[in-house]
Amino acid sequence: MPLFLTQFLGAFNDNFFKSALMMLITYRIGDAAGVDPRILVNAAAGVFILPFFVFAPTASDLADKYDRSTLMRWVKFAEIVVMSGAAFGFWLGNAWLLMAVLFMMGAQSAFFSPAKYSILPQHLREEELIAGNGLIQMGTYLAILTGTIAGGMMILRDNGIYLVGGLAVTIAALGWLSSMFIPPTKPIDPSREVSFRIVRRTAEMFGEVYPMKKVFGAMLAISWFWLVGSVFLAQVPTYAKMNLGADESVATAFLAIFSCGIGIGSMFCDSLLKGKITAKYVPSAAYGIAIASVLLWYASSRPPVPEGTPVIGAWEFFTRPENFMITACLFVIAFCGGLYIVPLYAVMQTEAGDKVSGVIACSNISDSIFMAVAAVMASVLISTGLSIPQIFLTMGPTTFIVGLLVGRL
Repeated sequence: MPLFLTQFLGAFNDNFFKSALMMLITYRIGDAAGVDPRILVNAAAGVFILPFFVFAPTASDLADKYDRSTLMRWVKFAEIVVMSGAAFGFWLGNAWLLMAVLFMMGAQSAFFSPAKYSILPQHLREEELIAGNGLIQMGTYLAILTGTIAGGMMILRDNGIYLVGGLAVTIAALGWLSSMFIPPTKPIDPSREVSFRIVRRTAEMFGEVYPMKKVFGAMLAISWFWLVGSVFLAQVPTYAKMNLGADESVATAFLAIFSCGIGIGSMFCDSLLKGKITAKYVPSAAYGIAIASVLLWYASSRPPVPEGTPVIGAWEFFTRPENFMITACLFVIAFCGGLYIVPLYAVMQTEAGDKVSGVIACSNISDSIFMAVAAVMASVLISTGLSIPQIFLTMGPTTFIVGLLVGRL
């Protein structure tokens, strides 16, 4: 419970701050920074991911050298300091200071992640790992959803900058408080030298992971999930408006469906596997994502919404029969995503042994690369004239192939 709360509050705060910053840049302070707000928003996404490349090797060494619960408390205390800087940045309305804070938030997440996942095998019995990972994934996606919605809604209100700044510091303090109750663990390698040679240490970590075929395969399969998820989630607002003629309430509802679907799928994993760590259902989950992606393209194949057409709200959208399949497909994609990712994390944790923190650090780097590729890929496909439903369609056969490869591994 203390680990779950600490992780939930941290993920909530990350997305609460990011969402508030994106809205503030778009509607208020972007132009004042002297940069096109669209460029600044895209740059912000890169600023948050960059620390996972830079600090992953050091984070892995620290997670092995020290008690992981102590390391998490250090990170959570640092979050209080960082969020205090965010509150000051909001008060000043300084986009560049807030971008620096965003980088530091990414940094503290990069240090927290290896400790978070590698501590689970130390606290849980092997038959509990599926359920433990399911809870972590469910909590993470619910935190992403609620944090994103809350940050976007609050920041543009009257006195929103004070409300968001104060709440971000309070949530960080609560996260640090809950981390104080995480049970201690024995350091894996107290003699480990903490390396700051980023490129060399990263190459060494990947060199250690590559020979572990099951672990390396699970890591790449997880990264594919993040690629697919980022493609779908990034297109949701534009898809709702331009393809479906719906307003922001429908886009928010889609995010809720996606987050809840992954949470339910993650928790269903334990009932399906009954605590046994196996990836035997992962290919089937990939096939489910692939089929639902193709069906989503089919259900979305309709004439473009003419310019000037009034957008429809959530009630009107979800009560129209022609939209039932779209809703069902989004839920199935997310549900199968939960079934897909939870066993893979458990496989990595058990197969990696004492190298689990290094494996998680490598996984974070791989995830970041795949998400960056997803952003570039989606931009290229759109620039070539593909519609958003057609981009969804490309996820079908590619994910089906990934399912086949995972089955072979």
